[in-house]
Amino acid sequence: MVIVCESGTAVVILSYKSIAWHKLFLPKIIEQAASGYDVVVVDHASPDNTTEYIQREFPSVKLISLQENHGFAWGYARALEQITAKYYVLLSSDFEVTDNWFPPLLAAMEQYPSLAACQPKIRFWKERASFEYAGAAGGFMDKWGYMFCRGRIFNTLEKDHHQYDDDIEVFWASGGCLMVHAERYHEVGGLDADLFAHMEEIDLCWRLKNAGYKIGAIGSSTVFHVGGSIISYGSPQKTYFNFRNNLVILTKNERTAKLLWLIPLRLVLDGVACLPFLLKGDVKNIFAVAKAHFHYYGSLRKWLKKRKVTRKLAIRPNTTGIYPHSIVQQYFLQKKDTFDKINFPTTTLS
Repeated sequence: MVIVCESGTAVVILSYKSIAWHKLFLPKIIEQAASGYDVVVVDHASPDNTTEYIQREFPSVKLISLQENHGFAWGYARALEQITAKYYVLLSSDFEVTDNWFPPLLAAMEQYPSLAACQPKIRFWKERASFEYAGAAGGFMDKWGYMFCRGRIFNTLEKDHHQYDDDIEVFWASGGCLMVHAERYHEVGGLDADLFAHMEEIDLCWRLKNAGYKIGAIGSSTVFHVGGSIISYGSPQKTYFNFRNNLVILTKNERTAKLLWLIPLRLVLDGVACLPFLLKGDVKNIFAVAKAHFHYYGSLRKWLKKRKVTRKLAIRPNTTGIYPHSIVQQYFLQKKDTFDKINFPTTTLS
């Protein structure tokens, strides 16, 4: 079955045991659909009768029912193969949208011809003045491959004082609320199901950047994220996927000359990154980091095979959004915990 979205945009919500979130957030998403999108809920083999609930309570919503669940990235990858639209918006089920959240994203995608994907500002649902961990006001990467955001560096969340209301080019946009050009999404191979969850959107954005496209953060659009509903913040499982997937996306997308020395260096740096866990006596998270490295090296042949494919896409690498210093050094040693303190000029979208 193929779902054709007449509006041109499919807002795709991946749902796993998410009825509580749908009760809270889906009515507003549907209400705002008149601004130019179709709503598609993807039931990811939920055991809680999600399909029946959506059909009964929200008959205008288009529905895809997956019979298996092999992770967040797999679910979206399978669903998007069944949707025909000019644009996709990947929206996690624990997001609250606001009035006028969608038009600025659509306007940006239409205005900037090289823009392949973008995100709104993402604020914390519980502490509504604060940016949220998963994306904040746009994502960046430092020279060692560590990710951070405008509005969130490591675990420090900034308040939104309208300091990031501009439209800028970033290195990656959050998969929690990600608008992406469908043709370009498929051109670079879409989401990698082997990443399971976490950083799959960064991998996608990096491939789009390597193909010469731009990724944007749109400051005139705001959404709110509950957070931690897929894998809890601070859990060993989240730590495992963050460390393993970071190594995987570096292997898939980084230049060969840099990768040869960066991966051995990351073995050392990730060991240093365990120090906070060690000081807290958090053995489970230390083990999660070790497990991440063990599984990464154990499957290295698979990652290198993927690299052969992704590097063929690197025809016009766009490096805007890569911080030329160490964010670890800036944050932990120099105590620069907000974006304005790290002296990193941004590039306005054009």
